[in-house]
Amino acid sequence: MPLNTRSFTAWRRRKRFLFCAGFANSQRPQDGKDSRTMAENFRRNSRNFPNQNDRGRRQGSSRGGGDGGPSGGGERPQSAEPEQAAVPWYLGQTFEYAPPGHRYLAYLPFWRNDWSAVKEGKQRILRSIGVLPEYAVILMRALAQRQYEIGNSIDAEVFSATSTSPFATGLGWEHPNENGFAFLQPYGLPYLAGSGVKGVIRQAARKLAAEGGSATGGWTDEAIEALFGPPPEEDEGSRGALRFFDVIPELDGNNMGVDIMNPHYGQYYKGHSFPHDAGSPVPIFFLVVPPGSKFTFVVDCPRERYLLPDLKARWRDLLRAAFEHAFDWLGFGAKTAVGYGAMSVTPAAATQIEEAVRRLTEEPLPRPQNDSVAAKEERRWDHATIVWNPGPREIIAVEGQNRALARGKDADNFLMTLTEQQRKQLLERKRELTNLRVVVEITGNQQILKRQG
Repeated sequence: MPLNTRSFTAWRRRKRFLFCAGFANSQRPQDGKDSRTMAENFRRNSRNFPNQNDRGRRQGSSRGGGDGGPSGGGERPQSAEPEQAAVPWYLGQTFEYAPPGHRYLAYLPFWRNDWSAVKEGKQRILRSIGVLPEYAVILMRALAQRQYEIGNSIDAEVFSATSTSPFATGLGWEHPNENGFAFLQPYGLPYLAGSGVKGVIRQAARKLAAEGGSATGGWTDEAIEALFGPPPEEDEGSRGALRFFDVIPELDGNNMGVDIMNPHYGQYYKGHSFPHDAGSPVPIFFLVVPPGSKFTFVVDCPRERYLLPDLKARWRDLLRAAFEHAFDWLGFGAKTAVGYGAMSVTPAAATQIEEAVRRLTEEPLPRPQNDSVAAKEERRWDHATIVWNPGPREIIAVEGQNRALARGKDADNFLMTLTEQQRKQLLERKRELTNLRVVVEITGNQQILKRQG
């Protein structure tokens, strides 16, 4: 006879009550055992873990770590009393879909179940986690293509280059492997930060401007400050007109590489002995982007409307000349002094750069004139009040309704013009000087305190 809804609900509640009561009686502590003992028994019960036959494919090679190393994620305990592992033994067994950044930063199998570190086989482990799964390859290409299309859609400068040597970045980041690596999160893919690209190109522009003559590529100190912003020590918080995008490298072979550092004076660096050639070097392995990988650089100028007319018309040519110098002489990323991060541009990009350099050589960027930049003028204030502001470390001069400011190097230079007694009174005692004669530099609406006058 079928049950109606009310009868079925009552029957189900009764079954649930009987099941819970039976489970509680079976799990009730016996002979003084507390809940912690019950939890330990539950943890040690092999039925509470995934079946060994249901494991996914191991990360890395087949069984065992090889060379004394662990397998990907550790071995399942074979005894009835398993060792205390940092994570469950089955964690790390199925990494087919984990990108290298996630494996390197969170699931690197450098430890055994007994918490001992792996001393051999690290190179093999790093090679195994550097293999990009299929979905990560699709994601890597999609991100690089999106950067390229965004650059074209906003009329930015796009440079494609191919690495001719291993590329590394983020090696100074803390990591148990002693060498970190920069991965773009949440994707877990290697990348070169836009700030790193900006630093390299700015350095290239400074070197070009310092060479003088026709070799400057058209760069001047004024152009550097306008496009990249003033140096941090001079004006904190100011930005330039250019914007640099992050770079997603398209890995050659869809794998990351493994390189080696072989320090011979490890004991000397630790303070244990003198440097000598009889020491035993300990190799240090670290991840790299392999040669032959493609890099797409995207730079645009969202603040172009604020540039002077001459610079507005030439910033693209200047940028191409700086990239040429960076590709030829500087390199990108870490360890560039020993050859890492070298790149060569694609033929299409090389043609654009050569044309830009030729135009800058034939028609160099003119120096700023008084009609485009406000002329500088110095004025003397005879009865100024000087105030020291220790927070931002700035000096303020006030005379009537006029106000001038000195910050960074300008503040240091002004303090050097004061007597020792005046500096002590300004910095340590009253933090104020009155009736002081000073010289102020006026440029447009900006007034900078220069020196005692």
